[in-house]
Amino acid sequence: MPIRALIVLLVILNLGVALWWVTRTEPPPPSDPALPAGVELLRLPGEDAPATPAAPPVAAEAATGDAADAAAGDGAGAAGVAASSGPPAAAPPDPPAVAPERCLRLGPFDDAAAAGAAADAVRAAVLRQAVRTLPEATRGWDVRMAALPDRTAAEAMAGRLGAAGFHDHYLLSPDEDGRVDIALGRFSTEEGAQRHRRALQEAGFDAVAQPVGDAGVRHWLHVAVAQAADADALRRMAGAARASRVDCATLGAAGR
Repeated sequence: MPIRALIVLLVILNLGVALWWVTRTEPPPPSDPALPAGVELLRLPGEDAPATPAAPPVAAEAATGDAADAAAGDGAGAAGVAASSGPPAAAPPDPPAVAPERCLRLGPFDDAAAAGAAADAVRAAVLRQAVRTLPEATRGWDVRMAALPDRTAAEAMAGRLGAAGFHDHYLLSPDEDGRVDIALGRFSTEEGAQRHRRALQEAGFDAVAQPVGDAGVRHWLHVAVAQAADADALRRMAGAARASRVDCATLGAAGR
């Protein structure tokens, strides 16, 4: 009895499966997955590429118009690029470089005429020049009693000076006319010389203070030359005794 029931159950199951198989619907064919624009499916070697659907007439006309506009735009862009890619405008020339210079002081000259003659002699060999007049510095100050009549009078005066406490003195050699000066001290500054002179005068001695050497003026020629210029040759050309470096600002803005 159980075996018979099992057989009946199997027959019913087979009938059900056969009925489902006959009545089932065919599944739709698989569709290609959506891909980004410009990306194609992988194909096996020898497999034909899928046919591209023809564009509608309106879309085709629009595409044709767009292509024409794009071609015109590309032509204009190419013309603009060609115009802009021409030879660049020439850059303005650099200003000429100023050659370095150095400045010299030539001289001294006894007067302005001698300095002017030296300036004319070196004019072609210098860049700029200027004549400068400078005071001649003194080498010190002497205090003395001048022009005593003879050596006897000078010795008598020296005795009086010693008695008054002025022991720093000595007699100088007589002049051509026999007069004798008594030196009473040499000082590096005028202030010290004048102070000693006043002390002697207060003691009753007729002393004087005077600068040592010429306290006048000297004329110099200041010139600007190239760095490679020969300073000694320029000195000889100007007939100057010395040539020394000076600040170029001493020439001022004057030209040649």
